[in-house]
Amino acid sequence: QAQLVASGGGLVQPGGSLRLSCAASGLTLSRYAMSWYRQAPGKARELVADISSTGGSTRYVDSVKGRFTSSRDNAKNTAYLQMNSLKAEDTAVYYCKAYRSPGIYWGQGTQVTVSS
Repeated sequence: QAQLVASGGGLVQPGGSLRLSCAASGLTLSRYAMSWYRQAPGKARELVADISSTGGSTRYVDSVKGRFTSSRDNAKNTAYLQMNSLKAEDTAVYYCKAYRSPGIYWGQGTQVTVSS
């Protein structure tokens, strides 16, 4: 059964860094594009970053450009989101998604809290 497991969230001070991981099992991640989303309390889920199946193409929402970096290690069947210069407004539950028509798989979410 295909599964994505997101990890790496936690509590960090403003200006700090975290690296989220999204490990896949039961599917070959190299065949899938990946996305990272986040959902803050009371807000809609927001697309944060996309990365192509090979990792050669990435896109970011304007609010994280220059601070977040999406990457992947297909040999490890894992995708990453490196988050630097974190701000309070980055506080949210972060989700990873793997997609390749017609299949979509979601990770369970990992909480990121940015607070002093």
